[in-house]
Amino acid sequence: MVGRSGIERYFEATLRGEAGVRHVEVNAHGRTVRELAFDPGRPGADIKMTLDISLQKFAHERMAGHSGSAIVMDTQTGDLLCMVSTPAFDPNKLSQGVDTKSWNEMVAHERKPLMNKVLRGQYSPGSTFKMLVGLAALETGVITPDETIECTGMYSFGGEDFHCWKDEGHGPMRFEDAIAQSCDTYYYEIARRLGIDNIEKMARRFNLGQPTGIEIGGEKAGIVPGRDWKRANYDAGWRTGETLITGIGQGFLLVTPLQLAVMTASLANGGFIVRPRLIRDTEPVPPQPIGIDAQHLALVNSAMYKVVNRPLGTAYDSSILINGNRMNGKTGTVQVRRISKDERESGVLSNKELDWHLRDHSLFVGYAPHKNPRYAISIVIEHGGGGAYVAAPIARDIMAELLRNEGRVREARAS
Repeated sequence: MVGRSGIERYFEATLRGEAGVRHVEVNAHGRTVRELAFDPGRPGADIKMTLDISLQKFAHERMAGHSGSAIVMDTQTGDLLCMVSTPAFDPNKLSQGVDTKSWNEMVAHERKPLMNKVLRGQYSPGSTFKMLVGLAALETGVITPDETIECTGMYSFGGEDFHCWKDEGHGPMRFEDAIAQSCDTYYYEIARRLGIDNIEKMARRFNLGQPTGIEIGGEKAGIVPGRDWKRANYDAGWRTGETLITGIGQGFLLVTPLQLAVMTASLANGGFIVRPRLIRDTEPVPPQPIGIDAQHLALVNSAMYKVVNRPLGTAYDSSILINGNRMNGKTGTVQVRRISKDERESGVLSNKELDWHLRDHSLFVGYAPHKNPRYAISIVIEHGGGGAYVAAPIARDIMAELLRNEGRVREARAS
């Protein structure tokens, strides 16, 4: 049996070992006369993974019925404690052979069970990207933490109207509250002030737009759009309206769930890029400093605390308190397509009334404990709807399970 993907493929030679060989002399009747040489071969080696089997099982069960991914990462080392992609498939059935009809059904299935969504799923990050836009705005000085921007529910620019998710508007918004309540209007304005070049630079400093470097390879790089990218791919110039959309994490911008986990770990650990590690025997790569101002990072982390732990925060219903520990986070809702005027008039009024493949993606990123964070989490639910209603509760339950059993998890990792 040969490993075809993932760990088995990447470490095939290590896991397989070497077959034994026995050379014998036989007579005319095929009976062994004597042994000429014997090589017992070499058994395959074991590989120890960083995954916590109990947490992995819990996360897989919690993701049942959804198409997407769940990742938990050590914020300091990059060790992956949980890495789930759903729906999954049974590799044992494939090894026993599968008929053409069943194979074609799996390949064509709209929920893509054969794809490792952790590594190869590419999605707009939505509002989970706002922390990076906010950091760019603070660093360049286009906004101050206490400056207010009025949200009326709509932002007009260049003859176009850009809507906030809250139709009636948020009113006056400051930096932390704009993240906590996920105000789109605030981010349209600071994206306009920043320009796409500064947004692109900050995204690349957090290693978006390139593989994370996980040992097993096979990653998609995502897309960090900018002027050069637009010219190379569309032979067209960049428009300011595209900057506004990028400012709320939509448009051409694409990330993988694993990139989101690394980004979140970097926000939690004081501004260091960690490389994801899945194999315990591989040497951890030292974290690389991003060079983010500590005060700016503290403002973002304070805002992420409010997202989950203050009544107006978008994920307040998913707050937890385990052994004195809370979770910080950020929700994201990614529009796949707009509901047209004709659809509204014909009775299709909301996202959940659309066919599954047309509904919004649901995202959440976070970390815990809120003081001295040790674990980052990334949840992506394809076509799940609002991030606050689907992805955030899943993240809450997985993180609560981890914090309740942290002693056992630490002991297992040390063994």
